[in-house]
Amino acid sequence: MTLEHGSRRNALVAHLHAWMKDVEGERFEFKEAKQSYPFEKLAKYCCALANEGGGRVILGVTDRRPRRVVGTQAFCQIEDIRRSLMEQIPLRIAVFEISDPDGRVLVFEIPPRPVGVPIKYHGVYWARQADSLVPMGEGDLRRIFAEGGHDFSATVCSEATRNDLDPPAIEEFRRRWIEKTKNDHLATLSQEQLLRDAELWTDEGLTYACLILFGTHKGLGRHLAQAEVIFEYRSSEAAGPAQQREEHRKGFFAFYDDLWSTINLRNDVQHYEEGLFVLDIPTFAERSVREAVLNAVSHRNYQLAGSVFIRQYTRRLVVESPGGLPPGITPDNILDRQSPRNRRLADAFAKCGLVERSGQGMNLMFEQSISQGKALPDLSGSDEHYVMLTLNGEVKDPRFVRCLEKIAQETQASFDTYDFLVLDLVHREVPIPPLLRERLGKLVDLGAVERIGRGRGTRYLLSRRFYSAIGTRGTYTRRRGLDREENQAILLRHLRESGRVGCAISELQQVLTGRSRDQIKRLLKEMRDDGLIRLVGERRGARWVIDDKT
Repeated sequence: MTLEHGSRRNALVAHLHAWMKDVEGERFEFKEAKQSYPFEKLAKYCCALANEGGGRVILGVTDRRPRRVVGTQAFCQIEDIRRSLMEQIPLRIAVFEISDPDGRVLVFEIPPRPVGVPIKYHGVYWARQADSLVPMGEGDLRRIFAEGGHDFSATVCSEATRNDLDPPAIEEFRRRWIEKTKNDHLATLSQEQLLRDAELWTDEGLTYACLILFGTHKGLGRHLAQAEVIFEYRSSEAAGPAQQREEHRKGFFAFYDDLWSTINLRNDVQHYEEGLFVLDIPTFAERSVREAVLNAVSHRNYQLAGSVFIRQYTRRLVVESPGGLPPGITPDNILDRQSPRNRRLADAFAKCGLVERSGQGMNLMFEQSISQGKALPDLSGSDEHYVMLTLNGEVKDPRFVRCLEKIAQETQASFDTYDFLVLDLVHREVPIPPLLRERLGKLVDLGAVERIGRGRGTRYLLSRRFYSAIGTRGTYTRRRGLDREENQAILLRHLRESGRVGCAISELQQVLTGRSRDQIKRLLKEMRDDGLIRLVGERRGARWVIDDKT
C-alpha cells in the first residue's frame, strides 16, 4: 500500500469516527447491515435524506450510541449499486468504502434535492419520522413545490411515448385551436408537429401537460394515475353510494364535453313570473360550471395523490381538487391575482379558447351568480390540502335579476365583476368594503345607485326607477325612509331618559355615532317642527329637551 493510499484511508477513517459522534437524524442514518441490507429501504432513505437537504447513509455501524464499527458485507459491487440507485432516483449519489480496522464500512452520500422538486421512489415522496420512513406530509410537499415556481405540467415524462396519447383527443384540440385562431394551416400539421407547436411535445419527450390533455386510460395509469376527474350525483346529503358515478381517467379533451352533458341531464330550469315577465334561469350556468372544471384541472397539484371530484346535488355543485390554492392566492384576493400552478396547461387552454390568458374564470363565476340572483361562489371549505369550490344553484332573488337587467338596459354601461359586487352589496344592504367604495361614484353617476346623507352617515340604495320597474316601489320607500325614522326614534328615547336636564348636541352625537353633526341637526329640526322636542338655552348652554306637550 502506497503512502498516499494509506493517508487517504486514514483520513476516511478519521471522518467516519467524527461522523459516528454526530446525532443520528440530523444528516446521517447508521445501519448495522452485517450481512445484507434491502435495496428498497436504502432507496427510501436516500429519498428522505435528499428531501431533508442531503446527508449520508452509513452501513456497518451500530445506530445506537456509543456507536461502533461492526462491518458489512452488503452491496459488494459498489458500481452496480450506485448505478441501480441512479436509475431509480434522479440524483448523483456517491458510494465509497472505508476500510476501518474493525471492518468494512459502506457510505452513500446523498446530495440535496433540487429547488422546488421533492424526490420520490416508486411514486412516493419519502421522509423520516423518528426511526421510521413515512410519506411526506402534503403541507411539506406544498412548501417544496412553491419554492421555485416549478411548473410541473411543463416537465417531461421520460417514460411516456406516442402510444400513450389518444388521437381523437388531439383532433378535438386541433378543432378548437383552428376555431379560435381561424388559422387553417393548423389542419395540415401532423399530430406530432401540432403538439410541438403547442409546446406540449419537446425534443426531450412528452410533457405531463400532454398526458393530462391527451393521455389514454392506460397511459395515465402508468405515468400519472392521479390525473383523473371523478363525477358523482347525489340527490341528498345522506351518506352512502352516489346515485351515479363516472371516473374519467383519460385526456381532458376526451371527456370535457361529455362531463357537461352529464351534469346538464339534471340541470332543471327555475321559472319565475314578475308581472308580464317570465324568467327561466338554469340551476347550473354552463359557462360557470365549465370554468370551475377548467380551474380544477389547470390549477390542481399533480404531484399530490388524489383526484378531482365533482359532486352534483339538486341545487349546488361542489368541485374539489388536491393541493390547496396556489401560493399567494387566498379567497379574499382570488379576483385580483392570478397564479397558474400549471402554466403549460393554462397556455394550451388559452390557445384553443377555453380560457382567457388573463385568468378571469373566477370573475365570470361571480358575475353570473350575481346576475342570476344566486349566492356567491363559496371557497370556505378550502384548506392547505384541497380547494373546495361550491356553486350555488338556487335563485334567491329573481326580482334583483330583473333589476340588474333594467340597469343594464337603461344605462348602456359595461359593468365588471366589482361593479356587480357593489350592486349586490347595496341590494343586500351590506356595508361596502373600503376597496370597493371607489366604484360607488361611477354607479351614482350612471343613476344605478342613489346616495343618501353625507359624511360618515352616507348610505346607498338602488335607484327608485329600478325598484319601480320591478314593481317594488314600497321597498324603495321603506329602505330610504327607515334610516330617518329609526334615528329619530333613538334620539327621542335618549331625550326622554334625560328628562328636564336635556342634552347638548355633542351628547347626541355620541348616541348616533354614524351621523355627522349637520345630519343630527337636520333630524332635530324636523322633530322640533313636528312639535316633539324644543331647544332651551343659547349657544354653548343650549340643550334639547322633550316638549312638555308630548
